[in-house]
Amino acid sequence: MNSTELFSKTSPLKLFFIASIPGAISMFASALYYTIEGIFVGHYLGSTAFAALNLALPFVIINFSLADLIGVGSSVPISIYLGKGKRIKADNIFTCACIMILLAGIIIGGVLYFSAPLLIRLMGADGDFARHAVQYLRVYALCSPLTTILFAVDNYLRICGYIRGSLFINIFMSLLSTVLEFIFLGIFGWGIWGAALGTCLGMATCSVIAFIPFFRGKALLHFRRPIFSLKMIRRIIACGSPNFLNNIAGRLTSIILNFILVRMGGETAVSVYGILMFAEGLIQPLLYGMCDALQPAVGYNFGAGKYSRVRAIEKCCFTSSAVISFLAVILIFSLPELLTRLFVPDPGPDIIKMSVFALRLFAFTYVTRWISFATQSFMLAIGNPKPATVISVSTAIVFPVILIVVLSPLGLTGIWMIFAATAFLSAVLALIILKRNLNKVQLPDTVA
Repeated sequence: MNSTELFSKTSPLKLFFIASIPGAISMFASALYYTIEGIFVGHYLGSTAFAALNLALPFVIINFSLADLIGVGSSVPISIYLGKGKRIKADNIFTCACIMILLAGIIIGGVLYFSAPLLIRLMGADGDFARHAVQYLRVYALCSPLTTILFAVDNYLRICGYIRGSLFINIFMSLLSTVLEFIFLGIFGWGIWGAALGTCLGMATCSVIAFIPFFRGKALLHFRRPIFSLKMIRRIIACGSPNFLNNIAGRLTSIILNFILVRMGGETAVSVYGILMFAEGLIQPLLYGMCDALQPAVGYNFGAGKYSRVRAIEKCCFTSSAVISFLAVILIFSLPELLTRLFVPDPGPDIIKMSVFALRLFAFTYVTRWISFATQSFMLAIGNPKPATVISVSTAIVFPVILIVVLSPLGLTGIWMIFAATAFLSAVLALIILKRNLNKVQLPDTVA
């Protein structure tokens, strides 16, 4: 079944299972490399290297976020144009977006490589702590042109109906990265740069594999002579801004929190924060992958004027997001010590005590996190990026920064409370935005 038939004729519930379940598994698999990296670094290189990884990781994700900006931003108009039957315009956006991602990877990778020592020093790190962080960041910076595009091509594969192909590539990437990191750290005994190199080689290999259908001309989207326009670039940026700003603002918040934690609790506090982020890395990819996998279908049907299908698909998305989130609450709250030992071997009593307390407070984040997550995805899928951007920026930096000021007098306890409080405020904001924008899909299906 091609993507046109899948998006327009398959029943919404069946479409949900065909697209979103593989999408969630695919994103979870692709995100596992961060978790595996954290486990290997913690077990083979020790707590200082693990803390250094967490100190440098926000800068790595900022680099990937630029590719995500273009990848997601181009996927929305591509899906809508395909729904309207405008194939040439969809192909042109696809081609231009790929070129833009490669150029961004070269430029931003170069900037990060040369500025890495300064960035890490400004965070307050020194000695081995700083040295490990710089090595880790520089490897990702060097490999940036070949790795960052993987996030975009994953979207293009799903648009073209290669849902199983996307799933295979992401699983293969995690397996390949795991094997390479084990060889580099466990057998060769390399430093933290070996962990970053293993993941980058896995991502670069899968980027090449993912483009094979496009290079062979077998996919729904085709490369053509690019025609750039300011209007097209503005639209890509507008549609990609919610995810981009969420990633950028979220990493800026992480940098601010790391800056505070280094001074409040040193390496121990940074390590505990890293455990929280890795725990999130086990849950959020499921939510993101599921909602993101449905965006092409929502955009296609919205472009085709089939609003009842849009509503039915989104009901599946919101319901499943809630189920996953409540299961996450139970998992994190019930197994905090296990999660701690997963990343920090033989943790001392100070880390155990701090981590268990922090994780249990963090678990309440997912009581309400699903509301803003699904709403943001819905707004973006129908080509309405402004409300999605408001939710994104508020969740990633506005609410956290306000809460840092309000809760910091409580010390580290206040820091650990920020995540759940942010999710609650974001849910309230999302419900207000959702109520005001539902009229966009309340039109009868006969309206184009």
